[in-house]
Amino acid sequence: MNPWIAIGMLAVVGVLIPLGMMAVSALLRPSVPEQGKRATYESGEIPTGDARIQFNIQYYMVALLFVVFDIETVLIFPWTVIYQDAVQSAGLTRALLPMLVFIGVLVVGLAWAWRKGAVRWVRTPRHGGKPHEQ
Repeated sequence: MNPWIAIGMLAVVGVLIPLGMMAVSALLRPSVPEQGKRATYESGEIPTGDARIQFNIQYYMVALLFVVFDIETVLIFPWTVIYQDAVQSAGLTRALLPMLVFIGVLVVGLAWAWRKGAVRWVRTPRHGGKPHEQ
């Protein structure tokens, strides 16, 4: 049996389950159209002002750093699983060097972000110009 059949079936099941859940939900939910449902929901408060406000860039920097280091974890974990077999078949240098280069690039990126202040929270005048500490 071809191993790609199992992968294809997994992909089909992975698509069909959410689509089936959405279809069942659409069939079973009550439909009561009213004007209040079309209004913007602000946790029970009446919405005020414009939704297009400027957010602090720090939120985006933290999110971006999280994504980068989350992807690092996703890429390092499978490598650790096959490390011993890779050393036996390819040798220590060919198994370890690419991962050391990868981690080195990430460390350089983290050092750059640290130096630029991307991992430090915003300084506010209220706290005497120092980052907020809890």
